[in-house]
Amino acid sequence: MFYSVRGRLIHTTPSTAVVECGGVGYNCQTTINTLKQIKPNTEVTLYTYLNVREDAMELFGFATATELETFKTLISVSGVGPKAGLAVLSELSPEQVAMAIASNDVKTITRAQGVGKKTAQRIILELKDKLAKSMSGSGSMEAVTGSAAAVASGNVPKAIEALGVLGYEPSEVTPVLSQLDSSLPVEQLIAMTLREMGRK
Repeated sequence: MFYSVRGRLIHTTPSTAVVECGGVGYNCQTTINTLKQIKPNTEVTLYTYLNVREDAMELFGFATATELETFKTLISVSGVGPKAGLAVLSELSPEQVAMAIASNDVKTITRAQGVGKKTAQRIILELKDKLAKSMSGSGSMEAVTGSAAAVASGNVPKAIEALGVLGYEPSEVTPVLSQLDSSLPVEQLIAMTLREMGRK
């Protein structure tokens, strides 16, 4: 229903940001990482997700479209609600979330407040399973991309897998990754690719 809200940031709490648009203040639940990127009394844009329950409608807002998409990916996991999604993204960046899932790093995900080992394991299991299904039927990664040499070296294959967790197809990200230094850390490759994808 709402894609984004843009207006003056008139109020914040440790977990919310209120953006005034056309005289209406939209109370957006958000992450610590988003709150660090926005300043009171300045014009901001938050990418939003409206969660409709029987007893309430909740608006969630994020400083970047990537953070929003990662939030939606997290809450697609059975048993993971918006509160847990916010907790994970308050502790970790989208790039760190993708890396943790791709590398089966349960410990990193449990750093999020209120997220236990079982929940972290479920996040990893379900999202890696979604990634595997999205790549099945299209052959190997090299066949999908058609750029075997470009993706076979350094940390690029790990970056492609992690970006897949965030919903990007190998064919989408390979042209960008093939132009980057494959010896860069995986997290940096992910961040640079996301920035470039955001420009398109």
